[in-house]
Amino acid sequence: MESFFEILKYTIPGLIVFATAYFLLKMILDDRQLANRSAMRQDAQKITLPLRLQAYERLTLLCDRVELQKILLRIRMPGMTVRELQGALLLSISQEFEHNASQQLYVSDTLWQIINLAKNQTMALVANAASDIDPTEDASLLVDKLIQEDAQEGQLSLLQRAIVAIRTEAGQLF
Repeated sequence: MESFFEILKYTIPGLIVFATAYFLLKMILDDRQLANRSAMRQDAQKITLPLRLQAYERLTLLCDRVELQKILLRIRMPGMTVRELQGALLLSISQEFEHNASQQLYVSDTLWQIINLAKNQTMALVANAASDIDPTEDASLLVDKLIQEDAQEGQLSLLQRAIVAIRTEAGQLF
């Protein structure tokens, strides 16, 4: 029995020293790991922040370029028919959107859905306005109808609301 107590006399202090050293080393290593993660996150932020800002810029430009008044100025040519102008407008809106589709990686899902909805609403507005006019008529009839319908909204168009949403989300980065 004396040998058992003799073993315990050396083992218990050894276990206490081991447990203390283990917990101290674990705390130190956890702190270092946390600091490393924080440093890596800051380094990643230095890389991704400019990319996100560029995405916000490009999406703002997308919304600006597909606004009806601006796209009509770029697309409309003398002598176009309603059918030709409608096709050119829808194609241009689709191409602008597809060209910037990769930017969805850098923005929230909600913002991307707002932009997608704005694009779809603009395309529907063009299609609906053209459906009421003879396709062989002069494109100026479609232009007048689109400007009239766009002005009837009175409030911010969905594209303008999308720009406000982009600004809001970009402002949250700072």
